[in-house]
This record gives sequence, structure tokens and C-alpha cells, in this order.
Amino acid sequence: MAIISTLLSRLRSYSKSLKFIQTSINHTPQSQSRILNTTFLINSNHRQSWNTCLLPIILAVSGGSLVFQFQKSPSLCDAPSLQESGVRIGGKGSTEHVVKGDYKPVPPELVDELKAICLDNMTLDHDERYFHGKPQYSFHKAVNIPDVVVFPRSEDDVSKIVKACNNYKVPIVPYGGATSIEGHTLSPNGGVCIDMTLMKNVKALHVKDMDVVVEPGIGWMELNEYLAPYGLFFPLDPGPGATIGGMCGTRCSGSLAVRYGTMRDNVINLKVVLADGEVVKTASRARKSAAGYDLTRLMIGSEGTLGVITEVTLRLQKIPEHSIVAMCNFFTIKDAADVAIATMLSGIQVSRVELLDEVQVKAINLANGKELPEVPTLMFELIGTEAYTREQTSIVQKIASEHNGSDFVFAEDKEAKKELWKIRKEALYACLALAPNCEAMTTDVCVPLSHLAELISKSKQKLDASPLICTVIAHAGDGNFHTVILFNPEDEEQRKEAERLNNFMVHAALSMEGTCTGEHGVGTGKLKYLKKELGSENLRTMKKIKAALDPNDIMNPGKLIPPHICL
Repeated sequence: MAIISTLLSRLRSYSKSLKFIQTSINHTPQSQSRILNTTFLINSNHRQSWNTCLLPIILAVSGGSLVFQFQKSPSLCDAPSLQESGVRIGGKGSTEHVVKGDYKPVPPELVDELKAICLDNMTLDHDERYFHGKPQYSFHKAVNIPDVVVFPRSEDDVSKIVKACNNYKVPIVPYGGATSIEGHTLSPNGGVCIDMTLMKNVKALHVKDMDVVVEPGIGWMELNEYLAPYGLFFPLDPGPGATIGGMCGTRCSGSLAVRYGTMRDNVINLKVVLADGEVVKTASRARKSAAGYDLTRLMIGSEGTLGVITEVTLRLQKIPEHSIVAMCNFFTIKDAADVAIATMLSGIQVSRVELLDEVQVKAINLANGKELPEVPTLMFELIGTEAYTREQTSIVQKIASEHNGSDFVFAEDKEAKKELWKIRKEALYACLALAPNCEAMTTDVCVPLSHLAELISKSKQKLDASPLICTVIAHAGDGNFHTVILFNPEDEEQRKEAERLNNFMVHAALSMEGTCTGEHGVGTGKLKYLKKELGSENLRTMKKIKAALDPNDIMNPGKLIPPHICL
């Protein structure tokens, strides 16, 4: 036993020396990443050699009871030693916000192959790579940026790019409008960023079938401009700038989801390039099918971890004959939430029910030069015939009056309605204008509708007591609500406070049989909540699917599946 104690003591001493070297040298962020990786490899090799030396002694002393602990294969678990040494984040209990990774330089041979495939549609420029490595509206960061950014123009280009990266085992990060806010497009391991924005064509429009075939780089707003002359529109409306491919990847929705559903409900089929470069079409163009596994739904929400989407067939809707936008004010946010719930239970076919708290309304006023009453506010949209919408508006007004609603107003003029929804869609920008030196941590919890008022009320108490500026925005018709928490990323106390508020709301939602993300997706930001929400069995199944389709783990690695989950 004395021998074992001596050996373990020397091992601990050696590890401390490595940590001292690691923290004492001042390098650039990318150089620091390489030092971290080198240190990890030395530590790993050191542990392995000591395990080999200690194994006979341990066997003799303990009869082999500890053999499995020392010989555990890293192939069964996503590098547990990385989790221990802090090289990656997203594991259970993680509070890190800078995503670290396993950096390896891209081989020059791969760069040459990518040049042959993409010609001038690629770049090694540092500024361009940095831009692609930092989300536009997210506080998440990574220690590394992509080594190469490529801009494919066709499905064939994508297939060749992915196949080449797979041959060299180089990470791939698909990139669209960069409007996601949970770190989906970070490149913590470096690698190749595939910017899909040059693939933005409408390939086919079937007016009689009310569907359209598009490339992934087209934005939903651009698509609706194209569809308007045909009397059709695509109903999902996330943040401005979002592209169809990214919307599929994150399984997004928006304010119209209460009537038209999420991305899952509005995609008919996909074409996807898998990790080996093979192109698969997930379904036919029929509106429904019982033929085989539903690969379409598997890919939607996979966040680029299973493949790169190159074509999307979307379900379209007729532009409504008439619509009315109504607004109503309330004394408390609970009253507003109760009206949203009561409206849904009444059976009224609303297309939008949006809730804004008084802080969010103040931000909108300051950003847009408005003079809206700075109190909790509900916004409704009702669609149908002119007579129907007016009748339904009267019913909503009656429901609001029964819950202390006041100042009920509505608009039918096209430009007035457009302006009202414009200021709602740009709410995040208005929040950021409240504190120009701050970044936003945005929650995205969702609960069964009956729990919405309780969740918002509990959260609002915490938010109002915080020294940080916090706003509430909710898709109140389907139980989904967001909080924009503004904090100075350079102030550690503010960051921890923002994280505390975020954690409170997520755990409160989970306690009410809700979810940590209703529409923003997991990325890196929500990894740490998945085990509590889904359970280990669910996550192991996801990991098996990932391993089967992407055995080299090149497809957006480190996203969606927590690193501490073992097969």
C-alpha cells in the first residue's frame, strides 16, 4: 500500500506541474488552445503509463476490483478526461460560457482539395474566419475559429467537401443566417465552416400542391417575397435573417406556431449530405406517408450533427383574406398570461398571441420612438373573413375585460399591422439598444399551457429582484416564453447572475413537465440540461444514431449531445 501511495503522490505532483505550466504561459487564444491540447495529451499518456505500472499492484492488493476503473475504454464515452480537465463544456453542472475544444490544424492536402472543389468560393482570411466563428446575437464564444470557410454553390460541391473532410477526419460546421443564439455555429475544434448562403434558389414552386422546393440558403423573408404574387406564404417567422436550412437544423418556429405548427410540421422532405458524402432524400413529395423511418423528422432539429441539408420541400399556406391585430394592457403579467390561456381555451383560431412585459415595451418605445403604455401587453392576430375576424376580436376583448384588461385597441390597416409586428420581431435589437455594452442571454423555456401563468409569475419575481436588465417576451399561445437578460460579458459577477436566472427558469420549466428549449435548440448552451429533461436512455439512443451516421464525429461536433453521455 505504501508503494501505491508513493506512486499516486508522484502522479498528483506531475499533474500540478503541468497545470502550472499551462496557466503561466501567455499566448494568443489559438496558441493557448494548442497548449491545452498538448497538455491534455501529455496528461493522458502519463495516466496511461501509470495505469500500466499500477495495474499489477492493484490486482494483487484488491483482487482486480479496480481493473475496470483504470482500463475503461475512451471509445465508449466522449473523452471523460476532457470533461475532467475542463477542455470541453456542456457536461452536467457546467457553468462555462467559452466553449473549448480539441484543436488540430487542417492538413494542407485538404486545403488543396477544397480549393479544387470550390475554386474562388473559399477563404483563409482571418477576419472572415473570425466572423464565421462568432454568432451575431449570442453571448457564446469558442476558443477557436474555423480554419477554412467554404461557400458551396451546389449539392455536388457540398458532397465533395464533406467527403474530403471525412477522409481527413476534419470537423464541419454548417452555417446559414447565423441568427441562432445557443452556440450552434461555433467552431471549438477549428475545421471547416460550410457557409450555405450562396445556395438560395427556389428550385420549384407547385402552386396547386401548395409546396415549394428551395435550397437551404434562402431566407424565410426572401421566400415570402417570392411567394406573395401567388397568394401563398411560408408561415414560420423566427428572427429576421434566418435561413430555411438553419430553421430546419434548429427545428424553429416563431409567433405563428400557435396556428401553423413548428418546422417539424411544415417540411415535407429534405435532401441531406451525410458524413461520408452520400446524398439521401428523406421522403417523397406526398403530404403524408407511412413508408419506413421518418428520416425527415430525424434530420429536423439535428443541428447539423447528422448531415448538411442541401434541399428543402416546404408546405405553404394561403395568405389570409383578412386579419386584425389587437393589443391590450394589463396590471400584472399574470393577468396577461391568464388571458392568453383563456383565449386558447375558448377555441378562437388566433394566429398569434404574443406577451411583452413592461421592460420590453419600454425598450420598444426607446428604439422605435413609440409611446406605448409601459405595462404588460398582449398582442393578438386573428385571421379569416372580415366578418369572422371582427366577431372573434369582440370575443377576445370580452375575455380581456374579465381579467383586468384595459386600453383594448385593434388595427385593420395593412401598414399599421405591419408596423406593429415589425417592432415585435425586432424586440431583441431593441433590448440590446437598452444597454449597448452588454450582451444578451436569452432563455427559451416552454411548458404545458396550463402552467404558463405560474412559470411567468415566478420568473418575473426573480427577474425584477435582479440588478440586471431583464425583459420578458412570450409566444403565449403555445406556452413558450423568453427572457432577454442583459449583462456585461467582462463582468464575472454579472455573468454568474445571468446564468443563475437562466438556470432558475429552466429548472422551473422542467419541474412543470416543460422543456429547456421550445424553439431555439440546444447548441452548446443547453447541453447541461438535457439529461434532466430527457434521461440517460434517450441520450444514449441519440448518441448511437450519431455514431452510426457519423462514426468519425466530424458533423458539428460538441453540439446537441452532452459529452458526458456514454454508450
